[in-house]
Amino acid sequence: MNETNMRMVVVAGAAGRMGQTLLRLIHASEGMKIHAALERPDSPALGKDAGELCGIGPIGVPITADPLQALLKADALIDFTSPASTVELAGLAAQARIVHIIGTTGCSPEDDEKIKAAARHARIVKSGNMSLGVNLLGVLVRQAAQALSAQGWDIEVLEMHHNKKVDAPSGTALLLGMEAAKGRDIKLGEHAVRTRDGHTGAREQGTIGFATLRGGGVVGDHSVIFASETEMVTLSHRANDRALFAQGALAAVRWAIDRKPGFYDMLDVLGFGK
Repeated sequence: MNETNMRMVVVAGAAGRMGQTLLRLIHASEGMKIHAALERPDSPALGKDAGELCGIGPIGVPITADPLQALLKADALIDFTSPASTVELAGLAAQARIVHIIGTTGCSPEDDEKIKAAARHARIVKSGNMSLGVNLLGVLVRQAAQALSAQGWDIEVLEMHHNKKVDAPSGTALLLGMEAAKGRDIKLGEHAVRTRDGHTGAREQGTIGFATLRGGGVVGDHSVIFASETEMVTLSHRANDRALFAQGALAAVRWAIDRKPGFYDMLDVLGFGK
């Protein structure tokens, strides 16, 4: 592809594990080029060559903490960072009128409102999980929750991640819980049970429970359990390599480039609809 037709992509959180995976995948992808690599102002990676950092060799792109300079003449920003950083970057992406792919988890409802406001000018794709398999699982969970809604089935969401993950439940677990709630035609916030400790009493009917495990280097294991008095159905997904999230993010970039400004998710990207 001609250099002028390349999609210029900025990676936020470039020194992290996901950031480095994204850098390697963008470098190897036809039609895409690493335009800039962003990190927080106190990152020890500042000034280092992004290619050397991620193991692909020098590419002449130093890691920077200046988002305004990084987004200049960019086509897209991929962002797996923190809620505060993502909200700030969403505003800057809106000013730059570029694509903003958000894989950040742990955002509050207030954060999401600010991100949606930025989507009036930017093409934002935000998902608790960029994986094709997980989003397909979400569709199946919604259908199962709807089909089993009148049969006295309890719903529990179980997830496990590596020991360095900072938010719980995971964004993927919440995504699956929201799909279950849609299937039941209820609001997750009013029916979610996130912690159980001590003498909790009997399980309240109609709730959606969450259980969180952390340990080792687990990329991501998620199961949604439907349990009745006589049987149990489990729908599950296992991530073996975080490259699958990066691949989904790049697919979202390609999909969003020619869209109108708006707030989208991976179901839009993958054609599953709402």
